[in-house]
Amino acid sequence: MAVNLEYYRVFYYVAKCGGLTGAAKELAISQPAVSQSVKQLERLLGVSLFTRRAKGVELTKEGELLLAYVSKGYEQIRLGEQRLRQMQNMELGEIRIGASDMTLQFYLLPFLERFHEKYPGIKVMVSNAPTPETLSRLRDGQIDFGVVSTPFEAGEELEETAVREIEDIFVAGRRFIQYKNRMLDLAELEKLPIISLERETSTRRYMDEFLAGHGVTLYPEFELATSDMIVQFSLRSLGVGSIVRDFAQDYIDSGRLFELRFNQIIPKRRFCVVTEKKNPKPAAARELLSMIYQTIE
Repeated sequence: MAVNLEYYRVFYYVAKCGGLTGAAKELAISQPAVSQSVKQLERLLGVSLFTRRAKGVELTKEGELLLAYVSKGYEQIRLGEQRLRQMQNMELGEIRIGASDMTLQFYLLPFLERFHEKYPGIKVMVSNAPTPETLSRLRDGQIDFGVVSTPFEAGEELEETAVREIEDIFVAGRRFIQYKNRMLDLAELEKLPIISLERETSTRRYMDEFLAGHGVTLYPEFELATSDMIVQFSLRSLGVGSIVRDFAQDYIDSGRLFELRFNQIIPKRRFCVVTEKKNPKPAAARELLSMIYQTIE
């Protein structure tokens, strides 16, 4: 049996207000329209829902039974509308972000701090993963956007926005002091014990491809999961670390590490915000992206 849901809405308000006049005021419709809706619902259900009294109406037993169920459904709808308004007003909601340790630490974290101060009711979930995995999650709709480092293949379904430059360098500790302040050829790296990230990372792939273009192939002595560990291995002079400058800058400034110099410039890369073109983003994600894009020069 198909019943117009508007009839149940009118029924709910008549029961709640205890009369047709009050319901008409709440619903902003005429009293005859309220009366007609109640009659139509009673006709379709084959029962009387109200007993008319001098000062309003009173639910019948059948009406009381129906109201118990209608109230639950209608209150859930109202709660859903309330939650939706809260999401639109940035009072609640969630953002799902994909980012590597590097992009999170050296780019995204300050934005998350500002966003949380402004919108404390929004839950932020960050999935830490290498660039290929982040892009896969974005395509599958598991995250709202990703912050990744080049190089990567975005594909037609993704949109990328460059937000900051990054620089790849090689660093070393005291054991390799003879290389400090020397201008080296890239080929000399083949003679050194190299510490690098694992092969599936965009950083490792970029460096391997750049060096291969200059006839240099590296066989790292240590392949590590995180750049922080590369710094720690380099500080202990276990090898020469291939790393993004941000991770090592404090140690270079303090003199605990030094940067190797080469006669070939290693081109800079970029951090990029990547979004899926077709999937709609929640209000919270749109607001955070707006904060990020406003800082792009």
